Amino acid sequence: MKGTKLEKLRKKIDEIDEKIVSLLNRRAKIALKISKEKKKVGGEIYSPYREKEILERIKRLENIFPEKSIENIYSEIISATRSIEKEIKITYLGPKGTFTEVAAIKKFGRSANYIPLHSIKDVFNEVEKGNADFGVVPIENSSEGSVTSTLDMFFDSNLKICGEVIIDVVHCLLSNSKISEIKKLYCHPLAFAQCEEWISKNLPNVKIIEVGSTAKAAEIAAKEKNSAAIASELAAREYNLKILARNIQDEIVNKTRFLIIGKCVGKYVGRYVGKYVGIGQNSKKSKKIKSKTSILFTVKHVPGALFRALKSFSDYKINLTKIESRPIKGKLWEYAFFVDFQGHVNDKKVKAALKKLKENCIELKILGSYPEEK
Repeated sequence: MKGTKLEKLRKKIDEIDEKIVSLLNRRAKIALKISKEKKKVGGEIYSPYREKEILERIKRLENIFPEKSIENIYSEIISATRSIEKEIKITYLGPKGTFTEVAAIKKFGRSANYIPLHSIKDVFNEVEKGNADFGVVPIENSSEGSVTSTLDMFFDSNLKICGEVIIDVVHCLLSNSKISEIKKLYCHPLAFAQCEEWISKNLPNVKIIEVGSTAKAAEIAAKEKNSAAIASELAAREYNLKILARNIQDEIVNKTRFLIIGKCVGKYVGRYVGKYVGIGQNSKKSKKIKSKTSILFTVKHVPGALFRALKSFSDYKINLTKIESRPIKGKLWEYAFFVDFQGHVNDKKVKAALKKLKENCIELKILGSYPEEK
């Protein structure tokens, strides 16, 4: 009823909403002014360090919202503001509903224009051609290891790593049939490996059919009677499927790391070694945000070569977070090494370590320095 306590409280909510919208408009106008200033000095619309700083600062403020909720709200505010400045096109490993799409939305928000593609190679190619601003590709899973097809693309690609995203992989059983009626289960091989114990216990007599992605599994299950899929909650919404069970992965902690790839528009740093050495887009460091750097290098095929190369990091107390070897095409039993380490390419000790590393390398390629995700 009019004039009741409830109506008065709702009126206060309406007044606050008006103030919020007014403040958002003010924020957007200032952001547009910043965008104009950045263009004068060749800055980019996507500034990973600045965006990370905003989110970290907001989370430190006193509020009653859960940390994840306040981060999601401000990620969408940043995304919407960015879309006013320019339409951002993001390619990702599709189809729609994959965990890669989940990672892309987490990083760029729902105001970006997303383009699902069939392969990791396609994602790289579209960004290189300029048909997309950035790409999102998986690089490693906490239980299943590295995605080698992503690593191999950096051999010949000139794209750089602009950022990383780490998401919790929550596998769900999706179907429009009852669990007792399921006869076929469609799943990606990695999803099956991560849920094998649950499947064996709960669906022991179901036929397992492997497909190219979790989203493809959901797409097929939506069309076939008595079929199910292992996929994400996003896929359930995308393909109009019911979630019969959540968190069916065998490992409680199941995370996947994704890379943001883009063109290098900044200046190259250091002398050329072998093919090239350069830093990634938007690599201007922040004193408030921890950095990670990714590199690719090759060494002579002689005893101790790798030890001498990696000793460069030990000498300067730089922590390696990942090291992976990949065979070099056309060179039998010779390998290139992918390394991630904590620190920025412009840090004093990192510069010194890379200088020493160069002395023991045939080729060294700096793939990018970017904000480190927890």
